[in-house]
Amino acid sequence: MWQDAAWRKSSHSQGGGTECVEIAQVGDSRAVRDSKNPTGPVLAYSSGEWAAFLQAAKAGAHDLP
Repeated sequence: MWQDAAWRKSSHSQGGGTECVEIAQVGDSRAVRDSKNPTGPVLAYSSGEWAAFLQAAKAGAHDLP
């Protein structure tokens, strides 16, 4: 399902960055993968799960201390 998806990285990612993730959308699902390992595991989320994650991230719930 995800092998033909259009993956993209954040515009904030640096060219030589080593800590990048990519996201893709297929239908109502979203996926995240490690940009250094494009054939590795993919974490898939429903649109509701993704929206909840984004809302929490914007509120600072996932910030590191």
